[in-house]
Amino acid sequence: MQFPVVLHKDDGTGYGVTVPDLPGCFSAGDTPEEAIASAHEAIACHVEGLLMDGEPIPERDRLELHQANADYADGIWALVDVDVSRLSSKTIRVNVTMPARVLSIVDEAASREGESRSGLLTRAALQFVDRRIDAP
Repeated sequence: MQFPVVLHKDDGTGYGVTVPDLPGCFSAGDTPEEAIASAHEAIACHVEGLLMDGEPIPERDRLELHQANADYADGIWALVDVDVSRLSSKTIRVNVTMPARVLSIVDEAASREGESRSGLLTRAALQFVDRRIDAP
């Protein structure tokens, strides 16, 4: 999903970024490129927070409508593409094959933790991926 953003700069400062379609979503950077990259992360975090709170992603207004807003006069416009499907908390049923012994161990661990099998496997998978990403 593409989100229009407006970059603004005051003398002696970096570039501030406002995301008109996501009230409260702001970002900044020393260069336009850094500001846009930072905006991508800010949008993803903002949308993820909305989804976690059970809120819908706001509808986008037309870029022309934003450009006509006096609050954004003299701004530099860009579109930031964020794959919101990667942020969705919607569950998807998958079919997984594993040895019965391993499934039994998973079920025992889930029971000890007060979780479902799916919840435990999801948490374990995310922890594994995080460790791999953080590893040197």
